[in-house]
Amino acid sequence: MGTFLAADHGAINLSIALLCAVTTTLLQILSNLANDFGDSENGADSDQRVGPQRAVQSGQISRRAMLVAMAMTGLLAILSGITLLWQALSSASGSIPWSTLLLFLLLGAVAIWAAVKYTAGSNPYGYAGFGDLAVLIFFGWLGVLGTYFLQANTLPFLLFWPATSCGLLAVAVLNINNIRDIDSDRAAGKYSIPVRLGRPRAVAYHWVLLIGAMIASFLYSWSLFRAGGSGWTFLFLIVIPLLIYNGLAVWRTPSDRLDPYLKQMALTSLLFVLTFGIGQLIG
Repeated sequence: MGTFLAADHGAINLSIALLCAVTTTLLQILSNLANDFGDSENGADSDQRVGPQRAVQSGQISRRAMLVAMAMTGLLAILSGITLLWQALSSASGSIPWSTLLLFLLLGAVAIWAAVKYTAGSNPYGYAGFGDLAVLIFFGWLGVLGTYFLQANTLPFLLFWPATSCGLLAVAVLNINNIRDIDSDRAAGKYSIPVRLGRPRAVAYHWVLLIGAMIASFLYSWSLFRAGGSGWTFLFLIVIPLLIYNGLAVWRTPSDRLDPYLKQMALTSLLFVLTFGIGQLIG
């Protein structure tokens, strides 16, 4: 999304875009490894869990091996992030202040901490119900706006809307995961949003996430349309039937059968970004 927006504003830098993709992918892998390790350590992964089998809990990977994998992935994310910032500084010909690059270094460190502390270590924030907020920040605002800024060296406030859309759809993916695991999470003391709300309200919350994502993107496209933009900027609206299908499925399907709709939500989020970006470029 960040790169689509940069391309639409004539500021795309392919090397920076690629490094952003590599860095964020490594952070995602680190988060998944740490989640597997942390849920095993803190009890959320047990015989009661209804989702896919986890590597540490099932004994397929030792705890030590998982820690080594986490350390190696974290190191690669650090190297990729530093290379990204160096490339951004070189491409900007000094127009990015060093203070801003230091801020990005700090944000990168916080991102690594957030990836690990979601479920790993003592007092993981995911067990207190703050995982949704972290996903909105890192998968939405920081991911999209950071990628755009490192290419364009500016940050119009209007971009907050598509960044929010990405974040809300990512939270929706997490919400389906947490609704699926609501019973095992409650037994393990993992107080995710669905555990705190209960299943009926968690389903209503899911609709809020889906509708909110569409409203945020509509506000962005409407502002462009009113300024003389093309109707192609609303191309992303073709994903609405898929979002309705997902919301109805989450409402009607028993928690232990939600895995297919978790995947469908993730793929719909990808389709949303592609149609949104293509619509902006055509418009």
